Amino acid sequence: MHIREATLADFEQIWPFFHEIVSAGETYAYPRDTTREQAITLWMETPRKTFVAEENGQILGSYYIKTNQPGGGDHVCNCGYMVSSAARGLGLATTMCEHSQQLAKSLGYQAMQFNFVASSNEGAVRLWTKLGFETVGRLPKAFRHPSKGYVDALVMYKWLSER
Repeated sequence: MHIREATLADFEQIWPFFHEIVSAGETYAYPRDTTREQAITLWMETPRKTFVAEENGQILGSYYIKTNQPGGGDHVCNCGYMVSSAARGLGLATTMCEHSQQLAKSLGYQAMQFNFVASSNEGAVRLWTKLGFETVGRLPKAFRHPSKGYVDALVMYKWLSER
């Protein structure tokens, strides 16, 4: 498995799993009808950097990193991760999150925050907790899940710096 910075050409392989995940409406708060053009802006252009995880030329997952808040909050980053359905359960989310934490430190960030983790996304909550993230906030019924109705959204945070 190789993780490298994404190019715009990589979006051809990112789009199928991005579309599958977003249109399901179960984990991301993006509109379920997000277009390909909107997705390019959200995933490739707005973040500070976007990465892909590939094996034998096949992109199996992707993540972005961006500054969570400007000014006084610019030492905290935010990341989003997506794994293709074909690669789920292989530890790719763990690998990408660990990679993003090292990258965050090298970019000068001191903390990482996930702003809106659907509490119903039990796998992600379990993984982020295992990787040292704490749930520091709970937004009651803030995420509208397509089959479970209104569920809580969690704010998860990890201090990365030693100081």
